[in-house]
Amino acid sequence: MQNFFSKTFVCMLTLGLLCVNVSPLFAEAPTTPKILFTSGVVDNYEVFIMNPDGSEQINLTQHGANDLQAVWSPTGEKILFVSDRSRGIRDLYMMNPDGSNVRRVFRKKTETWRTDPTWSPDGKQFAYRHTNWNNGTIDIYIATFGEQDVELLVDNGSSPVWSPDGTEIAYTAYPVPGWGEVSRITLIDVHTRKRKFILPKKAMSWQHGPSWSTTGAKLVFSWNKHPFPPDFNPRVDRAPLAWKNKQTIYSINRDGTGLKQLVDEAGNYAQIPKLSPNGNELLYTQEIMGRFQIFKIDLNSGVQTQMTHTEWNLGGDWFDPAYALPVSPQPELLTTMWGEVKKK
Repeated sequence: MQNFFSKTFVCMLTLGLLCVNVSPLFAEAPTTPKILFTSGVVDNYEVFIMNPDGSEQINLTQHGANDLQAVWSPTGEKILFVSDRSRGIRDLYMMNPDGSNVRRVFRKKTETWRTDPTWSPDGKQFAYRHTNWNNGTIDIYIATFGEQDVELLVDNGSSPVWSPDGTEIAYTAYPVPGWGEVSRITLIDVHTRKRKFILPKKAMSWQHGPSWSTTGAKLVFSWNKHPFPPDFNPRVDRAPLAWKNKQTIYSINRDGTGLKQLVDEAGNYAQIPKLSPNGNELLYTQEIMGRFQIFKIDLNSGVQTQMTHTEWNLGGDWFDPAYALPVSPQPELLTTMWGEVKKK
């Protein structure tokens, strides 16, 4: 009889814990367009949200650690982001659009870094960068919410972004282990693992940070198209600033045609591009007066707008309910096995 009551208690306790984990008060997706971005100073970056015109900038994380690289779920109901709030190790976390219900994605802690998250368009999977500082490897993994297993997608890569149709992931590939300044924007088929480069090999230099258009027909990325300086070894040396500042933002069709420069090379180098859902505007990050700031350019008129002005600001991920994918991330899968509720 005692054993029966013990088992009953354990079952009740388990059910109670499951209810705590999978039945939180889910905040609703935004009803108007919003942009997530990173703001702050070194050792205290925070995840912020703002309107597309730069107004109403609100701190969502409010934590003493570094919180950054936030990305919207396809329906805007969840946010994945990176934080080093546990032992200084950067790992993946999830929260509601209002910053509530912060929890780890992986229950098992690690000494390696998990960063650069991207959602699959059905909201059931995500990909991320896995960095092992001990052996110097940078790989991309795929994981499924609610399951323990992870799957290596490709080695020597970073900055994965899932295509809107779910068939491919674009990423920054480092053809030579140790990478240095050599990198190429590459597409990999999620199912067959077949890879293809967006630009020809002769264009290989410093290509970074791909981002898809909402339709999946185009990508934007940062690139320095100019030849490396004489006597410069891109696999070992750091790029001279004068050469580095020629890096800017381009768009290209999915099949590699239609290469177009979107931002001129005036000023310091431009990076971390993100197209608006309607494809008419572009966010990017550029250094000004010694700090990174977020800019927006109207691709039709060419008008540029500085969106942020204080502290350091970088990145940006758009959500517009008018373009939200008609799928559900199925929140009941989002923490039963991996999740661990974390109070801020």
